[in-house]
Amino acid sequence: MKPDQNDHLRGLNTILFDLGSTLIYFNSDWQEVMPRAVDALRSRLTSYGYDLDNNEFQQSFGQALREYYVERDTEFIEYTTTYLLNSHMEQWGYTGVPESHIEEAVRAFYEISERYWYPEPDAVPTLRALKDRGFRMGIVSNAGDDQDVQALVDKAGVRDYFEVILSSAAVGIRKPNPKIFDLALESIGSKPSQAAMVGDTLGADILGAQNAGLLDIWITRWADTPANRAHLDTIHPTLQIGNLAQLITLLPATAEQ
Repeated sequence: MKPDQNDHLRGLNTILFDLGSTLIYFNSDWQEVMPRAVDALRSRLTSYGYDLDNNEFQQSFGQALREYYVERDTEFIEYTTTYLLNSHMEQWGYTGVPESHIEEAVRAFYEISERYWYPEPDAVPTLRALKDRGFRMGIVSNAGDDQDVQALVDKAGVRDYFEVILSSAAVGIRKPNPKIFDLALESIGSKPSQAAMVGDTLGADILGAQNAGLLDIWITRWADTPANRAHLDTIHPTLQIGNLAQLITLLPATAEQ
């Protein structure tokens, strides 16, 4: 006999959320924003006296970023943007760059893209309703920079709803590696059987939750992506919602204690 929806929700007291395209959305064109971000990073470094040709650096670091984004999704290991920039500066002949220079350049890079991330209109009302019901909540985000994640959480005004905000940059491993889910749940004090993961990415959020023993809930508002389309025949979500507000009717009226 196939389990009904209530069977999946029984015993639930913890909800983990993805961040980008789940709680917040990007409202711009990455093809336009990314070169501006790289230029801001380069400008910060040149202000410290590093000789970095504009066009050449734009092309070389842009290519390094693209290769990095592909590699991290095959190894499920997070090489941070800070690590990547350090390595790239060595290729330009600059070894032993002060940590403060790298950190300031990376901050300048992310300050550009952070302008275009906005909270979903139903994010705060949904989180407030779930907290009122007694659910414990956390964020598990794949990201190249932990400070960027923390800045986006604060910009969205949702920090107070979460007991843990865990980025792959902070722990060095990426979803769908089950360990990152385990770390989040250990921080909250919950078991996988008591938890659900809400996210938009089949390969990271849904498969990751399934492998870690959590209930998986696929949010499809921004999920029509090439990566997700490639997984439609192989990764099958347990539950599916179109937006965050639907969690209010989907989840139990009271969290299990």
